[in-house]
Amino acid sequence: MAAPALPPLPPQLKSIQHHLRTAQELDKREPVVAYYCRLYAMQTGMKIDSKTPECRKFLSKLMDQLEAMKKQFGDNEAITQEIVGSAHVENYALKMFLYADNEDRAGQFHKNMIKSFYTASLLIDVLTVFGELSEENAQHRKYARWKAAYIHNCLKNGETPQPGPIGMEGESFDAEREEAGSSSVPSGTTQSSSSSSTYEANNIPTSNYTGIHIPPGAHAPANTPAEVPHNTGVTSNTIQPTPQNIPLVDPSLYSAQSAGEVRLTPEDFARAQKYCKYAGSALQYEDVSTAVQNLQKALKLLITGRE
Repeated sequence: MAAPALPPLPPQLKSIQHHLRTAQELDKREPVVAYYCRLYAMQTGMKIDSKTPECRKFLSKLMDQLEAMKKQFGDNEAITQEIVGSAHVENYALKMFLYADNEDRAGQFHKNMIKSFYTASLLIDVLTVFGELSEENAQHRKYARWKAAYIHNCLKNGETPQPGPIGMEGESFDAEREEAGSSSVPSGTTQSSSSSSTYEANNIPTSNYTGIHIPPGAHAPANTPAEVPHNTGVTSNTIQPTPQNIPLVDPSLYSAQSAGEVRLTPEDFARAQKYCKYAGSALQYEDVSTAVQNLQKALKLLITGRE
């Protein structure tokens, strides 16, 4: 079902153009994330200007797109239940962030990783449709946006970026300027594009940096903007599932007993719920390792009252 076409974007709504572009790019491979990108654009656009005729017309067509998608994916829990949708979008944003961060720390600087950083920041914007951002996600957004600007400006000026976290200075990323060549996979290739477009699932940083916590076991989704190039010589029918390192279930959980009467706070219940959301979302990416780890965290918290 083709979504109704949108009229030209009014200048007043310029700030939502990148979220709409991201929705368009994700329509086929991540329709749930695309839906929430449009919902964010709609809500933001309504706050900016819903009265002038051109804005009203544009937002009306955007609402038609959302209604069409809701009908098309009406049986998808991530669309009908916000708590599932929130976990799905957050997981995808984090995985995209982790892909870019892994490339950055490896010193692999290229257009795809810049775009992944920037897109991750846009998707964290989208999380505000579910409520206020957590401090962790606000940090991720700030860091991703700054990194995209920093690396982009370094490459533009012929400088070599410094990998990993460094002192954040004021940088501005001219995303509009990059749009001309911002297809899912850049048309131009460089000597390092083949190697830099791949990622290793187990080579992901798990430490804290500039206050941002990276959960272990996460990896980039199979279809990031920095997808493996098509000219690898591997046809789709020869690709085999990647073996996964499944963590052992903590044996102490089988015999764990609460020490006396465990009093769980509302925050404890919220954290346990969040771990379960992450586990469910990870399974949508067939990421068993992350699912198991998060389920164990939830179980331990509920049994013992401790993480």
